[in-house]
Amino acid sequence: MSTLSVEPEPGQTLVEAVMAEIRRRVETRALAPGAQVPSLRRLAEALGVSKSTVVEAYDRLAAEGTITARPGSGFYVTRRTRPFSLAPLPKPAERAIDPLWIMRQSLDQHGMDRPGCGWLPTGWLPDAALRRAMRSLARDATADLAEYDSPLGFPPLRRHLADRLDARGIEAGPERILLADSGTQAIDLVCRFLLQPGDTVLLDDPCYFNFQAILRAHRATVVGVPYTPAGPDLEAFARAAAEHRPRLYVTNATLHNPTGTCLPAAAVHRLLKVAEAHDMVIVEDDIFADFETEPAPRLAAFDGLDRVIHVGSFSKTLSAAVRCGFVAARRDWIEGIADLKLAAVFGNGALSAQLVHRMLVDGSYRRHLDGLRGKLARAMGETARRLERAGLTLWAEPRGGMFLWARLPDGLDSAEVARHALERDVVLAPGNVFSPSASAAPYLRFNTAQSAAPRIFEVLKRAMDAAA
Repeated sequence: MSTLSVEPEPGQTLVEAVMAEIRRRVETRALAPGAQVPSLRRLAEALGVSKSTVVEAYDRLAAEGTITARPGSGFYVTRRTRPFSLAPLPKPAERAIDPLWIMRQSLDQHGMDRPGCGWLPTGWLPDAALRRAMRSLARDATADLAEYDSPLGFPPLRRHLADRLDARGIEAGPERILLADSGTQAIDLVCRFLLQPGDTVLLDDPCYFNFQAILRAHRATVVGVPYTPAGPDLEAFARAAAEHRPRLYVTNATLHNPTGTCLPAAAVHRLLKVAEAHDMVIVEDDIFADFETEPAPRLAAFDGLDRVIHVGSFSKTLSAAVRCGFVAARRDWIEGIADLKLAAVFGNGALSAQLVHRMLVDGSYRRHLDGLRGKLARAMGETARRLERAGLTLWAEPRGGMFLWARLPDGLDSAEVARHALERDVVLAPGNVFSPSASAAPYLRFNTAQSAAPRIFEVLKRAMDAAA
């Protein structure tokens, strides 16, 4: 049996600490219903406590119904585990720094200015082209609008995606691509396939806040690795890999969220070497790939989809309402992930897949991207100038995309600034939303595409004054 931690909490006895550890193992499914718990002697030896302490703990656990004694056999788990839900945060969190707070505010507060949200303004998306594609699809007598799709998803789209990935140096045939309803669903499916409750996952610190939410849902243990303008701190990454033996590392290698940076090739090589040395799988979330103005290294391209799983989506570039993402991985993993998807939702979003495919092959998506990248570059420059005039300092100068990571003047807490801004109908994204270690209080993430309104910076200044 592995070593357990039974350091009593303040006011807790050693017996209660042993009980709490057994309950935790039951709740995380490390001890499933019907499983035999360690014998009295074995647990006492593993924990370095007296046998009488374990006897009392087991008696009390039996009295409350968590375990039951079988004469001549030992103790067994009787309590049914609760369904999976979001694990509680390590300590009570204010809504302003909860990783789910920014999603709630951005989705609920329609009519507000939302420089803290993570998507393009509606007017920047190809509405007219999307409507033409919908009409074209409706008129096409050969389009299947009623039948279930194949298990891996619409084959013509997967073939097209394989060609697009090949252009980025990622060799993935259609049989190694699974369509999903979004990039988020793709990551969730990967976590279902590879993680057990309690497994450790490395995340960048800061990172995309929803990575933390997904991993909480899967009862994973998150370990943050400090992120620098050149990618994760490689020495800290190697130490964390050696100490925690993580199952996964989840990251944005290109146009990182929230910092906007890209991994250099040297960092890609070193990350892959550490991952191989510690048998770690890397999930590369590449949903901002089409915002890129010049190619950046991909982990999946260097790795050949051996231990890297590559995820993409069209929600950010095409339409959040047309749910279509994908995951590219080893063939045997794709089969297993597809089985999980069938078990969970059975079908694929066949209409969305056909619609996305139509826009890819008729040229409208390419034309949309050509104009979009120029708009993003102009918005990036203007927002950077306004932030600097407001007294904020840019953490890095991204090569593209829509995010800027900016530091407030000394002494200001971004959570307090965000609260005051929300009172004035502006949704900001405070730094600790993105930080597993809650060490980014001075930072804010700005979506440059959503930062055009001058009043945003007037409100920002007032909120900074109020928080001072």
